[in-house]
Amino acid sequence: MGGFKEYDKYDGLGLAELVKKKKVSPAELCEEAIARIEKRNPALNAVIHPMFDIGRKTAREKLPDGPFKGVPFLIKDLISAYAGVPLQCGSKAYRNYIPDHDDELIRRFKSAGFVILGKTSTPEFGLMGVTEPELFGPTRNPWNTDRTPGGSSGGSAAAVASGMVPLASGGDGGGSIRIPSCYCGLFGLKPTRGRNPLGPVNCEGWQGAVVEHVLTRSVRDSAAVLDWTNGMDRGSRCVTPPPARPYMKEIATKPGRLKIAFSVESPLGREVDPECVNAVKSAAALLQKLGHHVEEARPAIDGMTMARSYFAMYYGETAADIAASAEVLKRKPGKGDFEETTWLLGLLGRVVSAEEFVLAIREWSNAARAMARFHEKYDLYLTPTTASPPVKIGELKTRGVDLIGMKVINALNLAKILKKSGMAEEIALKSLEKTPFTQLANFTGQPAMSVPLYWTPDGLPLGVQFIAPFGDEAVLFRLAAQLEKARPWFGLRPPSYR
Repeated sequence: MGGFKEYDKYDGLGLAELVKKKKVSPAELCEEAIARIEKRNPALNAVIHPMFDIGRKTAREKLPDGPFKGVPFLIKDLISAYAGVPLQCGSKAYRNYIPDHDDELIRRFKSAGFVILGKTSTPEFGLMGVTEPELFGPTRNPWNTDRTPGGSSGGSAAAVASGMVPLASGGDGGGSIRIPSCYCGLFGLKPTRGRNPLGPVNCEGWQGAVVEHVLTRSVRDSAAVLDWTNGMDRGSRCVTPPPARPYMKEIATKPGRLKIAFSVESPLGREVDPECVNAVKSAAALLQKLGHHVEEARPAIDGMTMARSYFAMYYGETAADIAASAEVLKRKPGKGDFEETTWLLGLLGRVVSAEEFVLAIREWSNAARAMARFHEKYDLYLTPTTASPPVKIGELKTRGVDLIGMKVINALNLAKILKKSGMAEEIALKSLEKTPFTQLANFTGQPAMSVPLYWTPDGLPLGVQFIAPFGDEAVLFRLAAQLEKARPWFGLRPPSYR
């Protein structure tokens, strides 16, 4: 079976249109995508579980008449279950887990006509801002393979940026769609809390912080997917107002003159790389040129308070995930089933009191109220997506004396002392200081996007983030379409993958 060499000149909707006009078959697209995965994945380690036989079978069958009929697709190996296919979550504890059901979002992806060809890498339980699970090894950035594509949707980002597929799924509990999009030159939108389904098995992930969607090369692909997948599933506790009209209509609508606040200061009071500052200033200048009002302003939210609330949730959820793995392991989970960092986070979760946890989550509501007041004056809030360009592979890994110390703490169960001394907080802040801007929208449930408008002098992508009022993806899509037209990025590819 021949392939389709013009494959990466089109986005997902473009390929679907060719299928509709019978200019190319789903089987041809499938073979081209498989050939690209086989050729490109060894250098990037993005796809950790191929599903080529399933994809070929799907491509030969009668596909649903959805907007992406026949389009190759990859799914992140976290949260979303696909019946009969391993769901490993980047963890040794789950390496033998094979779900017997499709999650609702997978059902909707299938009904859109996607041909699913594999699963992409993620850090253990999606915990880190880089995709370097010990189970599979690091995923590498197509723009520079010495650098990370980010996390936790780093596998999906690397696959899309390298041209394996035009779009892939991702999840975002603290920036995990936006951070990899920022580092890989992609468009990444985190929808409003509850916009896409998480069921039928999963509850509101990370206390409502987690939302799933896609990473794309074009704005319209993101809009078309969200048009198809949005809407609550049975049993969901989070009811989000439906969009006023299709997002595909929004991208064809001019945004009007928006009032946009921006800030380049880290909410943690730590250093922001000059290139990340330059990315925002460049975007602000472009916005002004397009007729928008842009001024420097920040919401009245204490960044350190929010970080501490995030850590409490993070620790508690990790402890719960470790405990829940007993159902998969069919025994009590032990330290050897997880990475040292994950086990330490779980130990910290066991020493966070119920009182601390509830007070932490209450801060999210306070932040949501503060952002609602902020948006009475400003349509959007612009920041860097990250505080640094992509870090080198292994740069954020615990090693040397620190790794020995972590092993001692884990072995002797000294998490309570670590937390009380303040050392746990400092360790967490050191990790978070590279990516301190994205968590706010997860706390408040607001939609946010990373837009690829800037490249560093050494050729690395850096996105900028826009946060919109709760439920208002429409204004994000309208602006994103305008920015995409004003400063096109679709044709910008990593040098080795052009």
